[in-house]
Amino acid sequence: MLPFPRAAVACVGAVLALSLAACGSQLDPDTVAQVNGSAVDGGGQAVAAGGAAGSGPDGSVPGAAGGTDGGAGSTAGGTTGTTGGSGSGGGSGTQGTGANAATGATKAGSCDGFKNQTGITDKTIVIGNSSDVSGPVPGLFEASQDAVRAYVAYFNATSDICGRKLELKTYDSRTDAAADQQAYTQACDDTFAMVGSMSAFDSGGAGTAQGCGLPDLRSASVTADRQACTTCFGAQSTQADEFQNAVPDFVKKNHPDAAAHAAMLYINAGAAAENGKTQVTAMEKRGMHFDYVQGIDISEFNYAPYVQQMKDKGVEYVQMIGATAQFVRLAQAMQQQGFHPEVFMLDPTAYTRDFVQSGGDAVEGATLFINFTPFEEASSNKELQLYLSWLQQVKPGAEPSFFGLFSWSAARLFVERATALGGKLTRASLIADLRKVDNWTANGMHSPQHVGPHHTGECWRFISLQHGRWVPVGGTKYSCSGTS
Repeated sequence: MLPFPRAAVACVGAVLALSLAACGSQLDPDTVAQVNGSAVDGGGQAVAAGGAAGSGPDGSVPGAAGGTDGGAGSTAGGTTGTTGGSGSGGGSGTQGTGANAATGATKAGSCDGFKNQTGITDKTIVIGNSSDVSGPVPGLFEASQDAVRAYVAYFNATSDICGRKLELKTYDSRTDAAADQQAYTQACDDTFAMVGSMSAFDSGGAGTAQGCGLPDLRSASVTADRQACTTCFGAQSTQADEFQNAVPDFVKKNHPDAAAHAAMLYINAGAAAENGKTQVTAMEKRGMHFDYVQGIDISEFNYAPYVQQMKDKGVEYVQMIGATAQFVRLAQAMQQQGFHPEVFMLDPTAYTRDFVQSGGDAVEGATLFINFTPFEEASSNKELQLYLSWLQQVKPGAEPSFFGLFSWSAARLFVERATALGGKLTRASLIADLRKVDNWTANGMHSPQHVGPHHTGECWRFISLQHGRWVPVGGTKYSCSGTS
């Protein structure tokens, strides 16, 4: 493996051994994390049906309403943040016009001159999604594919683009770069664009997508090759050489003593070791001081010696790059040895039901930095309600995830820009239009993302686990203090 020289954003990790503690990291398939979900059926257009709200990571049901076809914008703040590409004139008369309509608040471009082309017929616009569904960790990013299915169902029930509905083709990248490349080779011929894809080894299809001029609007790009792809974009924008300042600034402001006595633990696998060291460097530039920086072998199950080292050094801030199993193991070891640091900080990888349920009392008080609206706050965010409710309609019982959240966001962005282009819609015009998209929030569903400029989003907020539920820390507004 060729780890990146620097962590981009701690946002795409998960549940087994190695976190993508930065979205720009590469993963070893034997150490990637599992996301809940069963195997998909291999493709086809999702069909809307009745359903209930999705459940949050603590097992609760966060009051989401059923799918709707428009209405008022999000009450949680943020804008659609798209720029450029709008046409004039009318589009289809069936399109919604509210900020949360399937086509968004963007004005539909004129359909004059609309041409059938690769992936577009008189009746359909074919989009694709290639995500890790099978492989060493079954269901790894199935939530991303499910989210796009959900958006397609929502869109087709409420809207069209110049008289055309969406058709979704699904591909399994199998946690393998070669499979990712094979999927994109097929997609070049079979789809107009790829939407919401998520793969731990997404370098495989990067050159293929760029070579055939295929728009690839992903949940996130996680390798340097994908980030460098000129036709590829992430709804969660990332750049390998950028790290957000919000975390160290939050710690310095709210826990100054802990900021002066910090520890970073990371799993010695893949790029995690490099990420651990570079994150420490970035955080020390913002004024934190690390007394203890330590890698842990993936085969190590006894964390007691590491906890003892932190106790001996007077550590008050503990951060870890790993996944649920490692987070819980460390928390349990700290509890067993009576070590209670002032701050136990983790990335969004820990925002899962498994972390809460398997960690129990040991993970109480853990703090996460996140760049999206947590599911517990769905009642205040209409867009999040749409994701949760339509997910349950296409796959009852599915667990939402932040991977899925950003895949839904990618589908939303694709539809808005395709709608705005109208008769001007081509692969080339869509790519040019996406390059202008900045500060994208999907109606306040997540923090502003620099989709077109390919810069890591600098806005983050914090939540803490209290009595088994995630609650805001310092309010619900994002802290935006740049990147290093």
